[in-house]
Amino acid sequence: MAHLADAKSMLDSRGLYEGTTVHGVNPLLLVEKIIRERIFESLYWKEQTFGLNSATLLDRAVELTYIGGQYGNQKPTPFLCLAFKLLQLMPEREIVLEYLHDTDFKYLRALAAFYIRLTWSAVDIFKTLEPLLGDYRKLKLRGQAGFRLTYMDEFMDDLLTKDRVCDIALPRIPTRAQLEDLDELEPRESALESEIESGDESVASGGEDD
Repeated sequence: MAHLADAKSMLDSRGLYEGTTVHGVNPLLLVEKIIRERIFESLYWKEQTFGLNSATLLDRAVELTYIGGQYGNQKPTPFLCLAFKLLQLMPEREIVLEYLHDTDFKYLRALAAFYIRLTWSAVDIFKTLEPLLGDYRKLKLRGQAGFRLTYMDEFMDDLLTKDRVCDIALPRIPTRAQLEDLDELEPRESALESEIESGDESVASGGEDD
């Protein structure tokens, strides 16, 4: 059962994990036990993720055709299996950013964003994912009720504002407003606000000419 040995190489029932931690815990524990077990038993995990590293995982990620957590009879999606594999691999930040900034494969971007939301600090999450609110490409999302259409900007907004995405409980982070109050983030100016300010400046200029 090599796939199980691979899957559970970072899990120790005696609590003796000594590897890299995320938010103070073994990164694999960021996924609830029942979902971990479903991932371990899934055909995709057994056949497609065994022995992957940060480079070869890319080959699997660019084949993704939808995002999502569980579907059908609570089967984990390939997207969720690869996200879990990333938690096992804990790739360097530079590699994750390469995934995120790849404009050719939108599901690779979504996967990297999901991983970032699970593992990075709140400030880094907002600074890294907010620029992608301007990515309006369509995404297919698969869930218990089947497929539905969503968009990359909506997915990013969900990651920044919701407690649960793709059936995974996300680590709690402060809101943007709270981080602004702590002076850890600069206030974010929306495109609409910029247009309004530009309009006000034009009106003011016109008034002075009169």
